[in-house]
This record gives sequence, structure tokens and C-alpha cells, in this order.
Amino acid sequence: MGPRPPAGAGGAARHVRHEKGRQGDPAREAAFEVLRAVAADDAYANLAMPAALRRHELRGRDAGLATELGYGALRGQGTYDEIIAACVTRPLEDLDPPLLDALRLGSHQLLATRVPAHAAVSTSVDLVRRHVNEGAARLANAVLRRVGERDLDGWVGELAPSREKDLVGHLAFRHAHPAWIVRALRDALNTGPDGDDAELEAALRADNEPAEVTLAVRPGRATVDELVEAGARPTRWSPYGAVLESGSPARLAAVRDGRAGVQDEGSQLVALALATAPVEPPDERWLDLCAGPGGKAALLAGLLTQRGGRLLAVEQHEHRARLVAQALAGDLGEHEVLVADGTRPDWPEADFDRVLLDAPCTGLGALRRRPEARWRRRPADVAGLRRLQTDLLRSALWSVRPGGLVAYITCSPHLAETVTVVDDALQGRDDVERVDARPYLPGVPDLGDGPDVQLWPHRHGTDAMYLALLRRTE
Repeated sequence: MGPRPPAGAGGAARHVRHEKGRQGDPAREAAFEVLRAVAADDAYANLAMPAALRRHELRGRDAGLATELGYGALRGQGTYDEIIAACVTRPLEDLDPPLLDALRLGSHQLLATRVPAHAAVSTSVDLVRRHVNEGAARLANAVLRRVGERDLDGWVGELAPSREKDLVGHLAFRHAHPAWIVRALRDALNTGPDGDDAELEAALRADNEPAEVTLAVRPGRATVDELVEAGARPTRWSPYGAVLESGSPARLAAVRDGRAGVQDEGSQLVALALATAPVEPPDERWLDLCAGPGGKAALLAGLLTQRGGRLLAVEQHEHRARLVAQALAGDLGEHEVLVADGTRPDWPEADFDRVLLDAPCTGLGALRRRPEARWRRRPADVAGLRRLQTDLLRSALWSVRPGGLVAYITCSPHLAETVTVVDDALQGRDDVERVDARPYLPGVPDLGDGPDVQLWPHRHGTDAMYLALLRRTE
């Protein structure tokens, strides 16, 4: 099942009608606004949602409801569009874009939440009445009543390909992923066409579960105990992480002061692996080659400050470099933020003891956090990123001294962005060896055969971070 293009992504979709004197349901209004911003303005939901919550002054349960409805409708968009298309007599592209977004929102409530059917229909119809017109509201009422005639399993049976004849197509519909992503996950899990499809399905289900809000303290500037006293709980494996189970991270003083920040535990673990794997002295100069937005740089800088070393954080884009500088602002050690292209090093060869390369990637490992990303990405994106990833890794290996370490990291399990990038960068070289990364993620189970590490949401509860540790030998 392939995703349809976002309906009404042009400027005309940005103009919606409002009936004066009616406030509607604030939580659903906020969710609807996020869907509109994503479709019409190419907004990122994780940025649009907090703004919508503030605009509607939503907190607590109401904020949680708005987030679940908005993110859920975006995650399920491809499947919901297939179902809506079966309930209308015209192409989806001919529907008014705000109407289509309201139908997606209503379909999510009907098929994936405990919202009573009458409430799901009536509130969605009211959105259409407010933002489009009465005629569109009548159409929405008819369509959503048809959607509600079956549950999700019923629609799977009606519209999805047969599981036996087309497993990928079936799972793509059932779990709302483009088929090419399902195939990529299957390949990365090494289940094969006739392999363990139960784990593949577990991975797809995990992508549709909301991710926990995980924090990382900046070493030397805050402690996990401080976060725990403020209501968080320690992460399972990272000694610098804590999970915030409710409320905004900004309510914690350490986050407001920049002494801690939001960072997935998997991201912490792969950065810590680079910092803890042994390197023969000297061990004083570290490089973060693609440092924006600065979470890993702040973690490394704190560790390096305690060792009396110096961090160079490189970021090509000025606005992201400013975020890196902000993340490092409170660190008392030596560090520098450089705006530069990492593929064209502005420093001598073999100048660093450790190099972190968190390469730009498709972000398929963080689909829990970016609900619209699965429908925006295309297979062609992988090829362009792969060339950049390979060039950056070659630059990282050029930059590290003999005996030093490079950590190649992506937030994607796609084999074309992980193992095969490393294979390509090492082709024809006998001066680099792969280091078994598993011992440097102590306590973390189910890390496979090595030497590289692939974390998974369904196995580890983290983003799907990939790590290869490489030592330059000469």
C-alpha cells in the first residue's frame, strides 16, 4: 500500500472558515490544526503540536487527548485514506483538504480509540461545519458513519491484501506503514521472505506506540537524582538518563536551565559507547562531525570536561549550529562550535582521538516521535542520503588518528544507511578495523551477533539506533 500525496498541500488549503462565536472542542481543534499544518505547510508535528496546545491552553488530560488524536491520525494516514476512499464516490484529491483532515481525525477515533462512535462522528462533523461548510459537514457525517460500520480488523479483511499472498502489503495496511518501509524493516531484522513475521509485526506495532519522554543530564552540570526528585525515573541502561512519565520537560529546573535535555536512551547509549571504548593515550581531542541539534555533543562535552579534553562540534547549518552552541553553553570545559561542511574537513588529517558521526538519515528509527515522517519519506531519499553518509564516514576516518575510534551512528535501521554504508567506506582499506560495540552497551540485551549494534523500539524501547565502532590502525 503506497501513501497518497497529502491532499491540498498548496496554499489554498491554508484558508479555512471559522464560525464566529463557537469555540468547538479545544482538544480536537488543536489536533485538527496540527493535521492542517502538516498537510498545508509541511510542518513537523512534534513542533506544531506544542504550539497548538499552548494556543488552546491545553494541559493534562486535554493535552494528552489532543496529542493522541493528532499523532494517531497522522501515523495512520495511509490506512485511513484507503478506508475513506472506500466510503466516498469521488477521488480523495477532489475533497476539500480540511474536510479530508477532519475525516482522518474521525476515522482514527472510530477505529483506534475508545472514543464512543457517536462522539467521534459528531465532533468531526462539527469541525467540518466550522472550518468548511454545512454541505461538507453532511458529507462527513455520511462518510464517517460508513467508516464506523466496521472495526479496523473488518476493514483489513475488506481492503488489505491477503496475508498469505502478500505479507508486506497486508502488514503495510494493517499497521499503517508504506510497503517499502515494511520491506526495509524485514531486511534489517533478517527475517527474510519466509522468516519470523511475528517480529516484523512487533516492530511495526512498536512504531505506532507513543515514545516515552526521555531526558539526559549534562555530565557535571546535573544528576539523575535531581531529575528523579522532580518526578522522573532512571532509565534502564544509561547512567545519565531519566524518563518523565507525565508533564512537560520544561517544568524541570534542570531542563529550563539547560543542564539536561530531551534525548532518547538509545541516542545516549551509542554516544556513551564511543566515550567508553578504550583508546591508547592521548585521549584529549574529540570531534562531533554532525553535531546539530547538540544533544550528543552536550553529553560528550560533559564527559570530556571531566577528562580535561577539548571537543570540536561541527555543524553545516547555522541555525542548527546555534542550537549546538546553546546546548554547550553551560559546559565549563573547552569546546568550539564550527559551522562547516563535514565532508570538507577544515582541520589536519588524523587530528582527533575520537570522532562521533551521527549521520543525516531518513529517521526511520524514530517514527514513534515523528508521526508524519513515514508518509513523507520516499525510497529515493535513501540513495541521496547514502552518498552523503559514505562521504561523511570517509571524512571521519580521515580525521581520526591511528589508534583512535570513529562511531558511525544513524537513527535508521535501513541496511542501505547502516551496514552497507560502513562496508562501502571500508572497501579497499586495510587500515581500519571493526570493533565489537556490544561490550560498550553494558546490560543491554539482545544485541545480536555483532560487531555492530542495532537497537529497536520493540526489543529495547529505544529509537532504532545503529552503531558501528571503527578503529583506524595506521
